[in-house]
Amino acid sequence: MKKILSLLLALTLTLALTGCSSGSGDASVSTDGSTSMEKVIGALGERFMEDHPNTTFTYNPTGSGSGIQAVQEGRCQIGLSSRSLKEEELAAGLTGTVLAYDGIAVVVNPENPVTDLDTETIAQIFTGQITDWSQVGGQPGEIVLIGREAGSGTRDGFESITGTEDLCQYRQELTSTGDVITAVSQNPAAIGYASLASVKDTVKLLSVDGVLPSEETIRQGSYPIQRPFLLVTRSDEPLGQTAQDFFDFALSPEAYELIAAAGVVSAN
Repeated sequence: MKKILSLLLALTLTLALTGCSSGSGDASVSTDGSTSMEKVIGALGERFMEDHPNTTFTYNPTGSGSGIQAVQEGRCQIGLSSRSLKEEELAAGLTGTVLAYDGIAVVVNPENPVTDLDTETIAQIFTGQITDWSQVGGQPGEIVLIGREAGSGTRDGFESITGTEDLCQYRQELTSTGDVITAVSQNPAAIGYASLASVKDTVKLLSVDGVLPSEETIRQGSYPIQRPFLLVTRSDEPLGQTAQDFFDFALSPEAYELIAAAGVVSAN
């Protein structure tokens, strides 16, 4: 874990200094996008560089929408999206290949006694129809809603599945999965959502419709709030050889164990 975090820090610092290039060189792979995919793409990138010691691998955690745009504009080779591509993005010549499936966990502060909410109740909470924890079996007190910023794949996935698009009454809209987890961990009245792969023991997972998010329930399809992790490429432009090698590796049986260890379910 420390090695992965060190890798991600080094990659982020490199990109902060140099920006996200198109990575057209034969020995480079440039990726850009979803912050929810940080753990899995970090693990895959680390292993790929170990197996290809002369390769440069970069990851720029900007959010799904920004990653998709970076690929479309030719600034990066592979985009990372934690939502399905929209019709207009497909029409613009992009292809999304499912790498894995991830559950969007609904999280509360560990002090909160609530353990389960159904999908309808979650929608009512986030749209402001239910505003006090006592209405759902908790201690009396205002419910504080924490969410992601517009353009986030996690937000898009959560809102589309719960039917709350453009209706959520967020107190805070934060720019990364980690920020959401931190905010909820520090506020006993808070509720938020985050990629299951990124959830830490500083927050408490809620079951949804009686089902806790886990690798098993995501694979079975019984956990209701889940979404794909995509590798996004240009349909009309082949990847460079090294980027293609990484793409093939990420979808190969060799990557299964790494993907599972990152807390998500391989699509292959």
